[in-house]
Amino acid sequence: MPSLDDIHQVVENIGCIQIDTLQMVRRSHYLVPWSRLGSYDPADFDRLIYDPAHRRLFEGWQHAASIIPLKEWRYQLPYQRKSREQPGDWYSRWLSEMHTAELLPAVLERIRSEGPLRASDFEYHGQKRGTWWDWKPAKFALEYLFAFGDLMISDRLNFQRAYDLTERVLPGWVDRREPTVEERDRYWLARGACALGICTPSQVADYTWMKMRKAKPMLEEMTTEGVLMPVRAELADGVVCDLVIHRDNLPLLEKAVDEVIQPLRTTFLSPFDNLFWARGRDETFWGFKQALEAYKPASQRIWGYFCLPILHKDRLVGRFDPKLERKNGCLRLKALYLEPDIEPEEELVVDVTAAMRDFMLFHNATDLVIERSQPEKFGRKLLAIL
Repeated sequence: MPSLDDIHQVVENIGCIQIDTLQMVRRSHYLVPWSRLGSYDPADFDRLIYDPAHRRLFEGWQHAASIIPLKEWRYQLPYQRKSREQPGDWYSRWLSEMHTAELLPAVLERIRSEGPLRASDFEYHGQKRGTWWDWKPAKFALEYLFAFGDLMISDRLNFQRAYDLTERVLPGWVDRREPTVEERDRYWLARGACALGICTPSQVADYTWMKMRKAKPMLEEMTTEGVLMPVRAELADGVVCDLVIHRDNLPLLEKAVDEVIQPLRTTFLSPFDNLFWARGRDETFWGFKQALEAYKPASQRIWGYFCLPILHKDRLVGRFDPKLERKNGCLRLKALYLEPDIEPEEELVVDVTAAMRDFMLFHNATDLVIERSQPEKFGRKLLAIL
């Protein structure tokens, strides 16, 4: 069983893990470590985020709302300062209509005196506002104080955030020195390049959720300084392009070329997996078009609501649309697909079946139902082995 250190190392390697609310199976931030480690105890992941005795990760903002190593907490400080000095986010505009001067200190004082609180701990008897984000005033205040850095997320109960004073959540060993905006941006770009392994310069910016116009001069400087190394590469389709690699990854590249590192794993990826953060990388490197269709009307979906790509060794070979029926322990695949140029040969089917067995174990599922398979014999062979 993977240890706390193993789980922490996954987050270190990829920089951060995006949080998402969808739960057709386990939530995305639990799937991302599973894809790399296999079955582990999700409670261990939670301990690394919320247990003061083991806390090495925290909830913050990087690519999106993410789980981030605590050693990088200080890189949140420039954003927090900007939020406080130049409030322009949509929730701050809402707060301006909700007696901000009285609300923020009142919410902060309750947490100071009572300890961690959730939005549900604050009563609200006003009218619903009818919008998608139908937050009550206290929830806006909590998010405002979180964005300012006064509060951190100390726990989650039924996925509801519990907010507490930053001074009570942040371990004493964490570096509190505030970097400049440029230092932060360069650090995040370097982290993105390390996490990606090898990529185009624009994909480094994408990974960091930074506009290329802003990132370009910094990337050029980092290349001149030797932090990023240019690589001339020929892709699988014969196209030659210019890529970059972080200098710390050169030993890994050499091992891959010498086949010391070989792609042997078969696993499934969350549609929010870091592998897909950099635009176009799925098609350029693997000839695979990743699609998250959860936010499309059902009539416009091609693959399904929450399709998980299938990674087999060094290829993305297919996808499936799962739904975990938690009451009866059934994992239902509404659809299972192989890419058009992939045949369900024995090695592939055996490896996918082994991954599916572990996926079921991770979800405490005891039965598998495949409603539709394309090609049909792929699903039939998988079930026969399983």
